[in-house]
Amino acid sequence: MPPTSTIEMLFVTRLYRTELGRPKLISELDALCRSLAVDDIAGRRWSQRNLYLGYTSYASLNDLPWRFPAFARLTKVLDRHVKAFGRALDLDLQDRGLTLDSLWVNVIPPGGHHGAHIHPHAAVSGTLYIAVPKGASALKLEDPRLPLMMAAPPKRTRAARSNRTFVSIAPSPGTLLLWESFVRHEVPLNMAEEDRISISFNYAWK
Repeated sequence: MPPTSTIEMLFVTRLYRTELGRPKLISELDALCRSLAVDDIAGRRWSQRNLYLGYTSYASLNDLPWRFPAFARLTKVLDRHVKAFGRALDLDLQDRGLTLDSLWVNVIPPGGHHGAHIHPHAAVSGTLYIAVPKGASALKLEDPRLPLMMAAPPKRTRAARSNRTFVSIAPSPGTLLLWESFVRHEVPLNMAEEDRISISFNYAWK
């Protein structure tokens, strides 16, 4: 590069990651998620009808923090981290805030997956990982500009992480990830021999 040239990084897509370090809460949530996967008949039926291999409470239970104290405690923890993420994004929330809008359980068995999608009615989305057995899927994130790239050449195999079109994040139990809701993401095929369990959520600006 000529000595007078510069390259500035613009329009950065941010990913917030932290390890909660709350083994007692994670253990309690693990038991609740497994119980819901058995007892939530409506959620199981919705999963079957929509070809979701596994279980999700997405369309059946919208009041988990009200039903279970562990989910209520989790909400308070999430509120703090989402607030910090909003500050890092320089969001001008004016007289409103980022408020929990929905929260649901995902249990993906061996061979299950969740196709690429966005969360169009939210501002910040995220996932807390509860059970991540050996061989379980990472979270795959997509560059939001991908539909606009058209005739762009592919990236090198060893491209810098910030230049990649797709980035996979390998979580552990207790890992919390947050991203802006326009970021497309997916869960590839679960190659583990056990269930991959997580809790996902949306925060809306209201």
